[in-house]
Amino acid sequence: MNQTLIVNATLVNEGRRFAADLLIRGARIERIAARISAPAGAQVVDAQGKLLLPGLIDDQVHFREPGLTHKGDLASESAAAVAGGTTSFFDMPNVVPQTVTRERLAEKYALAQNRCHANYAFYFGATNDNLAEIEALVPGSTPALKVFMGASTGNMLVDDPVVLDRIFARSPVPVLTHCEDTPTIKANEAAARAKYGEDVPFAEHPRIRSAEACYRSTALAVSLARKHGTRLHVLHLTTARELEFFAPGPVESKQITVEACVHHLYFDEARYADLGARLKCNPAVKTAADRAALVAAVREGRIDIVATDHAPHTREEKAQSYFKAPAGLPLVQHALLILLELVQRGELSLETVVQRACHAPALRFGVVERGFLREGYCADLVLVDPAATTVVTPESLRYKCGWSPFEGHRFPARIDTTWVNGQVAYTQGQVQPGAHGRRLEFKP
Repeated sequence: MNQTLIVNATLVNEGRRFAADLLIRGARIERIAARISAPAGAQVVDAQGKLLLPGLIDDQVHFREPGLTHKGDLASESAAAVAGGTTSFFDMPNVVPQTVTRERLAEKYALAQNRCHANYAFYFGATNDNLAEIEALVPGSTPALKVFMGASTGNMLVDDPVVLDRIFARSPVPVLTHCEDTPTIKANEAAARAKYGEDVPFAEHPRIRSAEACYRSTALAVSLARKHGTRLHVLHLTTARELEFFAPGPVESKQITVEACVHHLYFDEARYADLGARLKCNPAVKTAADRAALVAAVREGRIDIVATDHAPHTREEKAQSYFKAPAGLPLVQHALLILLELVQRGELSLETVVQRACHAPALRFGVVERGFLREGYCADLVLVDPAATTVVTPESLRYKCGWSPFEGHRFPARIDTTWVNGQVAYTQGQVQPGAHGRRLEFKP
C-alpha cells in the first residue's frame, strides 16, 4: 500500500495551528505526530513550514453536467476544484434533465464515476409536482433536498404554498433553500424596465434582486422549518438584515444553519462598475455594509459554512445585456485563495476558515470521515504556501468557460499540492489525471 510522509508542516485543524508530520497510508491518514520516521518505501514530502489543511468541502456547485456541458462538466470543474484545494463537492440538480427523480439521481452518480478529480455527491431537486419522489428518498442517497424558493430554470421554482409546506413537513433528508421572493423581483424588474428599457445597468442588479426579496423568502423558509422541525440549511446569504434569523453556536447542535459564499464575502456593489455581467449572480452581491456584516457573522459562527455557488457560463453568454446575461460566476479554483486573502487582511482567522469551509460542511451533512486532519480519516489534504503569490491569468484557468472575475488579480498565497484519498490530485501547477474522487458517504 502506497505511503506518503509529509514532514515539517504547519497543520491547521480543529481550532489549532501546530507543527507536525503526517503519514498517509493508502487512502487514509495513518498518523499525526511531532516527528515520524519514514517507513520503508514511503515518499517523503518536505513541507518546509507550509500550511497543511483539510481539503475544502464545497457544498454548493453547479458543474453543469448533464446537458449544459458547453459551460462546464464534472471533469473540467472538478479539475479546477482540486487546483484550488477543494477535495469534495456537492453538485446542484438544475441540469438537463433535472435531478428530480431517483432514476435521474442514480444516472448522475453513474456519470461521475472515474471522471471526477474530487469526491462528489449530488443534491435532489424539488418541484411543485414530485413530492412522491421526495418522500421515497433514502437518507444517504443525497446530502439534501434543494428547494428553489426564488426564480429558477424550468419547473424548479417551488411556488405552491401547499406543496412547500408538505416538502418541509415530509422530506426524509435535510432541506436547503435558495431564498429570493419572486413577486418582489418581478416588480423590481418591471420598475427597472420602465426606467431604462432593456438597457438596464448591471449596477441595478442588487436593487432588482433586492434585500427585501431575500428577507421575505428567508423569513418564510425559517418559519416553515420551525413549524415542522425541518433540518434546514439556507444557502448564500447576502444581507445583514437576514442575519437576525440565525444564531451563533456549534454547527452540529443546530436545526437551522446558513452559509455565505466567497464572492459575497469579497465583493461589494462598487465592483459592478468594472465587472458588470461578470459579477451578476443570484442572489446579488450587495452593499459594503452587507459584506462587512457577513464577514463578521462568519467570524462569530452565526454563519456556519462558507462555499462558492460555482456557476460557470461562457464569455459569449455573459457578454449579453442585463436581462439576457445569465447569473453565476466560476469560483471554485480560487475559493481558498479568496479566503486566505481575507485572512491576510485580518478579516478572518485561518482557524475560522478551516472551521467554516472544511469542518462545518462535514458536520452539518454528516459526511463520513472527511473534513478533518484526524488519524483514520480519508487523506483529503491541501498544502498551501503562504509566502508565495498566485496571479490569475486566462492561461491558468481550469474552467471550461475560460474566464474568471479575478483575472489579473494577485492572491497572497499559492496552492502547492492537493491530495484526494491519499493520491496527489494537483501539484506544481498540474492536475494529475490518475487521481479520482469517490462518491461521498453520509451518516444516516
